[in-house]
Amino acid sequence: MADPALSIKKVVRRFRQAEATLDILRGVDLDLWSGQSVALIAPSGAGKSTLLHVAGLLEKPDEGDVVVATQSTARMADSGRTAFRRQYMGFIYQFHHLLPEFTALENVMLPQLIAGLRRKEAQQRAKELLDYLGLGHRLKHRPSEMSGGEQQRVAIARAVANAPKVLLADEPTGNLDPRTAEHVFATLTALVRASGLAALVVTHNLELAARMDRRVTLREGVLVELE
Repeated sequence: MADPALSIKKVVRRFRQAEATLDILRGVDLDLWSGQSVALIAPSGAGKSTLLHVAGLLEKPDEGDVVVATQSTARMADSGRTAFRRQYMGFIYQFHHLLPEFTALENVMLPQLIAGLRRKEAQQRAKELLDYLGLGHRLKHRPSEMSGGEQQRVAIARAVANAPKVLLADEPTGNLDPRTAEHVFATLTALVRASGLAALVVTHNLELAARMDRRVTLREGVLVELE
């Protein structure tokens, strides 16, 4: 069997509060494989965002390791983690965070240009992604000229523009009405399967979570698989 695209191993994360220590993650284990979507469902304060930040190399665990594409990140310097994150990780948030002065095409081109891709190649890939997500007619529109669902689909295209191995999403349909959320979710899951991404998606939407490959939750700082 192939190695996981992302492996979280015995991760512990704790924070100091005055003189007390708050244990958020108490030895979390999670493997994600390419082409697999995993829903993370848990109440507020359970540690979902902390786990997502650790998985995305935005925070270092106090103990344990995050292995991406078979490479351990536990002893990496911050500069190495940043480079690794840019190469292997894509992020989607509840709010799209598109740059308002740029068009949809330019927003998706930007991370590719930062990564060193030539403008012509970045433009072609951005166009292909936006076409795939049903936004071929919106290439030259700025965020203010698009609906909420269209803006979030542009954000999805931007997140996968550099062909990451792992996609981490924090309530990606949280700001959308049910019908729009359904459409955005469908395009996201289709993209995950088509591109072979490993996706970890934090969501409160149980109906959408039920259609993902796996569902997990956090209970007292430990990850538990749900049926």
